[in-house]
Amino acid sequence: MVVVCEFISESGLERLRRGGVEVYYDPDLWKDRGALKAKLAEATALIVRNQTQVDADLLSAGPNLKVVGRLGVGLDNIHQPDLKARGVQLYFARGINAGGVAEYVLAAMLHLARNLAGAALHVAGGGWNRSAFGGCELRGKTLGLVGLGEVGLRVAKRARAFGMRVVASDPGRLPWESAVEDLEVHLTSTAEVLSASLFVSLHAPLTPQTRHLIRAETIATMPRGAYLINTARGELVHNEDLAAALRRGQLGGAVLDVVDPEPLPAEHVLRGVDNLWITPHVAGLTAEAQEQVGLRVAEGVLKALGVA
Repeated sequence: MVVVCEFISESGLERLRRGGVEVYYDPDLWKDRGALKAKLAEATALIVRNQTQVDADLLSAGPNLKVVGRLGVGLDNIHQPDLKARGVQLYFARGINAGGVAEYVLAAMLHLARNLAGAALHVAGGGWNRSAFGGCELRGKTLGLVGLGEVGLRVAKRARAFGMRVVASDPGRLPWESAVEDLEVHLTSTAEVLSASLFVSLHAPLTPQTRHLIRAETIATMPRGAYLINTARGELVHNEDLAAALRRGQLGGAVLDVVDPEPLPAEHVLRGVDNLWITPHVAGLTAEAQEQVGLRVAEGVLKALGVA
């Protein structure tokens, strides 16, 4: 049996069923860990998104598990040493939603630069103050990328098409790699990325070194009025320090698609900050990406089960 305990696209679900395996699908099953563990007693595969904590405790409930499929890219909720200890394979949708996330970053930069929503609301309220909504152009501005993986490279490509200068930091990249050279990305330190960039976009994994990368000390090195975009992990940003920097004008604005915690509680320091826009972790959830993620993970799981 393949247990799918979070949302999967209809095409992905249909691909599993065509594979000739029994499928148990309940997109809310992750909310009831006891019920999920009971279902895993019969399962040979488990498919999750980012809500289910796949650890030794959960895996112990599935003695016949052969593979875990992750409908997405980040693996923060997957305890890989526990999988390895039990000989359980892991399959995830590397890079499939990178294009959608990159387009989100460009949309966020354009929003920060031009504030179309604010201008439209101003007119809807009876105003017509043209001088208040001129904004700035992306052309000629510096975009700093903290992380230059699948998403970062796509953001760089799109930003270069807008005439932006792109600087980036990534310990896994070398300046003479063709992708870096062709996009004319200047590789440097994270400190220089922050100090040199009007727009900063985070694409780094969550590690002990990157947790609270954006905090009072690092924000102070950024140009006054700089903009922050985070589509990586909420824990990269220190919430209190970000809110304070936005309120005092050190940062001109921020767009966050990821926050810590998720979902954002009703009473939270990031609520009520005028120049902060938060979306509910949707950057990679385009219709096209969801179709491809569901299909790719379904096929990977079926292959691991030997029935693809």
